[in-house]
Amino acid sequence: MPKLSIGLIGYGGIGRVHAAAYRAIPFYYGLPADSIRIAGVATTRAETARRAADEIGCEFYTSDYRELLARGDIDAVDICTPNNSHREIALAAAEAGLHVYCEKPLAMNVAEAARMAAAVDAAGVKAQMTFNFRFFPAVARARQLMAAGFVGRVFSFRGRYHRSSYISSEKPMSWRLQREITGGGALFDLGAHILDLLYSVLGEFAAVNGTLDTLIKQRPVAAGSAEMAPVAVDDIALLHARLADGALGTVEISRMGTGATNDLSFEIFGDKGAIRWDLNEPGWLQVYDARSSDSPLGGQRGFQRIEAVGRYPGQRAPDWTMTPDFMRAHAECQYQFIRSIWDDRPPSPSFADGLHIQRVMDAAERSSENGGWATVKHD
Repeated sequence: MPKLSIGLIGYGGIGRVHAAAYRAIPFYYGLPADSIRIAGVATTRAETARRAADEIGCEFYTSDYRELLARGDIDAVDICTPNNSHREIALAAAEAGLHVYCEKPLAMNVAEAARMAAAVDAAGVKAQMTFNFRFFPAVARARQLMAAGFVGRVFSFRGRYHRSSYISSEKPMSWRLQREITGGGALFDLGAHILDLLYSVLGEFAAVNGTLDTLIKQRPVAAGSAEMAPVAVDDIALLHARLADGALGTVEISRMGTGATNDLSFEIFGDKGAIRWDLNEPGWLQVYDARSSDSPLGGQRGFQRIEAVGRYPGQRAPDWTMTPDFMRAHAECQYQFIRSIWDDRPPSPSFADGLHIQRVMDAAERSSENGGWATVKHD
């Protein structure tokens, strides 16, 4: 395999996850240790960039990402920055002929996302989204069963992503609560993930009827401060959604889910069967086959657990029987991006997929503001 050099831009919590996943990929797939390397890191301050380089083990660090793009020894950039910088960095990377891996959501709004998708296509570079929850084997198994017609005609579906990260009114303002930095609240932060999961398993969205609400409308500007600032993004988003094929479902998104750490799940109900998956039981998919005999006394009908555990295609180590975790799903998502470069194939999930999710979120915001159903716009 040719060696691949990555420029990491941003090194907060998710940047660390990406860096750790790149380091783990050779162990998972039996690759030489130097086949994938982070050649440099950029953050907004020189001191944090230096600390990041020390942790990662790379020599180059900078407080100006443009210096990283100009090095000449970078093949791809990984964007782990707040949402309001995604467009600028992705466009600059595409112009430099570099492949792009970008955290969710793709952009601040549909216009930015459309420009980014067009730019990477025009530049001929690979560009992939970080929709890492797609990369649990049980989710891949759900896609396979749906493609095979296991559930038959989809009657309805349900997705949910609840966290309890903002239930305290004393939690101070952060960049995730500032619309000028994020573009949206829980809908953008958590909703992008569950909407993409449903999209990847069920197909495109056609329309949304949503209600977005801000439950804590002001917060301290800093920890312990008496000064308050208004919160202009949503804490919770409740959606009715209709797919392109007509199926109707609900999507619940909340950063106010008391007691929930990462409560992510989906259910699909059809005339032939049903499917369930829950992140709290990541190695297993639950399925119900309505074609099973219901006699005697109900036969063997009922939801059954199918083992998916760590069955990743091409994996050589470690033990596939172990339950996958958040880091493993990130590593697989990043590995598929790298394979798209090595094999010269379209990446998935692509920027076009990220653009579709941006349009779904836009429809949800328009619906909440204006009332009623809002169409998910397409080209």
